[in-house]
Amino acid sequence: MTDASVTSVNPVENKGHVPGEVGIWVLVMGDMLVFTLFFCVFLAYRSVDLELYRESRLQLNLHFGMLNTVLLLASSWLVATSIAAFRRRQLSVCKHSMGLAILCGLGFGLIKYFEYSEKFALGITPVSNEFFMFYFVLTGIHFLHLLIGLAVLSYLWLRLRRCGFDKLSPMVMESSATFWHMVDLLWIVLFPLLYLLP
Repeated sequence: MTDASVTSVNPVENKGHVPGEVGIWVLVMGDMLVFTLFFCVFLAYRSVDLELYRESRLQLNLHFGMLNTVLLLASSWLVATSIAAFRRRQLSVCKHSMGLAILCGLGFGLIKYFEYSEKFALGITPVSNEFFMFYFVLTGIHFLHLLIGLAVLSYLWLRLRRCGFDKLSPMVMESSATFWHMVDLLWIVLFPLLYLLP
């Protein structure tokens, strides 16, 4: 009787389940709205002087951009794997996946540092032209989100190492993962917008 009641309730719970706190979704939606406005402003200014934006885009390092895209996609997959392992109570998989996700995020940050350094060495700064003003502002704000996300993931990883599952709730894990997926999604839009748009 107990098994039957569990199987009849779980599908309904899973169907209506929204991962994380409602507050994190409000934050994510607000953030996405602000970035959407930034993207629209970028496209509007770009349409006024296409040649400047095209020439400036060619000065970006496409290899760095592609590698960062791969790293963030991998980190999102690893975070999702960690959350799934958390639900199955597989501590080892949960910790290792979270740790690897953090390493991917740190790799993104390191590459972005080299990319910025390369630009500054060539004399390219936020005041070089309109395109690079957008480039540094948009990627800079995204980088700040990345650092916040890394701090949160690092906190979770340390708690998992020290206390196992005892001190972490599924809600905290899911809320953190939701924020990290937003960081990934923002880059998925930024990459083609800045590096690929003809």
